[in-house]
Amino acid sequence: MEEKKYLKWYNKVGYGSGDIAGNVVFAFVSSFIMIYLTNTVGLNAGVIGSLIAASKVLDGISDVVFGSMIDRTHTKMGKARPWMLGAYFGCAITLIAAFSVPTTMGKTSQYVWFFITYLLLNAGFYTANNIAYSTLTALITKNVKERVQMGSIRFMFAFGTSFIIQTITVGLVQKLGGGAEGWRTIAIIYAIIGLISNTLTVFSVKELPEEELRNGEEKVEEKYSLIESIKMLVHNKYYIVILVVDILRQTYSAIINCGIYYMTYVLGKAELLGTFSGAINLALIVGLAFLPMLVAKYKGYYKLNFSGYLIAAAGRGIVIIAGYMGNVPLMLAGTAIGAIGMAPWQGNLNALVAECSEHTFLQYGKRIDGTMYSCTSMGLKIGSGLGTAIVGWLLNFGGFNGQLKVQSQSCINMLHFMYLWLPMIINILVALLLTQLNVEKANEKLRIQKEIGITK
Repeated sequence: MEEKKYLKWYNKVGYGSGDIAGNVVFAFVSSFIMIYLTNTVGLNAGVIGSLIAASKVLDGISDVVFGSMIDRTHTKMGKARPWMLGAYFGCAITLIAAFSVPTTMGKTSQYVWFFITYLLLNAGFYTANNIAYSTLTALITKNVKERVQMGSIRFMFAFGTSFIIQTITVGLVQKLGGGAEGWRTIAIIYAIIGLISNTLTVFSVKELPEEELRNGEEKVEEKYSLIESIKMLVHNKYYIVILVVDILRQTYSAIINCGIYYMTYVLGKAELLGTFSGAINLALIVGLAFLPMLVAKYKGYYKLNFSGYLIAAAGRGIVIIAGYMGNVPLMLAGTAIGAIGMAPWQGNLNALVAECSEHTFLQYGKRIDGTMYSCTSMGLKIGSGLGTAIVGWLLNFGGFNGQLKVQSQSCINMLHFMYLWLPMIINILVALLLTQLNVEKANEKLRIQKEIGITK
């Protein structure tokens, strides 16, 4: 029996375009905050890495807190849309502030300025906005195919935006005056674009009535506490696997995004960041275009995700060989192959989390969609922060000096390890974890047990 359809094509596109707003923050910060702070402001990469790592302690807590608050929100706009709309105004302000570190301040004050603005941006406003955005996947449609389509469209916008930002930012900064002034101006431009995109997305979709989301079941008053929600998360092994995989995946992305150091000091051309970004993002977009068909062919996500990451690991293996050969075209080919392998996970993540949330509902009869979707934001921010912190620590350990045009051999060796070997290692770890993520089969088993009257 064909599933009921809830969305028109323009609802799906409207939802997906919301990742323009997300990536004028995420792609911009993850790709350029470190080099802005080291080469323009003159701060130490190791100290910056430590501050970013410290911010993730509060960052991780805020994810579950905001997810739980969204679950308990009841307004005419729904649960998630009010949070998505309001939080982005804070994102815009703190994004500008993060790229406006006063150059007249002392070094200690500059570190404090960065830490506060970075913490407010990531642990506060971006968390609330991103969790709400992801939670909408479960609140505006119950159709599995539509959820996969939304994920594919969403990440097409995400990777397209990321590609554009990584390609044009360095050149625009120079055209806008260069130095601190150039970075501040481009941050203002991106913040305005994000505000417009986010607002359009919020009003392009509507959340389903609660009674429809409950499948006609009698409403049960949601009196469980945040602690109880966390316990349900911890007892859902699929949530834990998704969280760890997403942390590793975002760590990978942050390391790759900081490839501007590798392009500048190893390959000798900073603008190659845009070229490599193109290889990644265009390959991902192509992969996402075929994702709904592949999900249908593989009859789910499990085999598709695992097979994809085997391809991703093989692609990065090619990058390692080509990197030591100094063969840029072959590096680009390996990069593209690796990105295609990652496309399935990128596109079906939200639908997979919806399955994970359904697993908790089938076990306990309680809906914690917002809290469950905290894993997407938590993975994004912890992983991106951890990746950026690792880059800072390793740069410092390798003897990087942002004021030098030519780096020491120890620094060059470290850049090879960071950009070539670390991504390969991460992809292998992800492939191993994905062998434990057959949540669809587990849910089918629980439904059968429920139908024949076997309950916990």
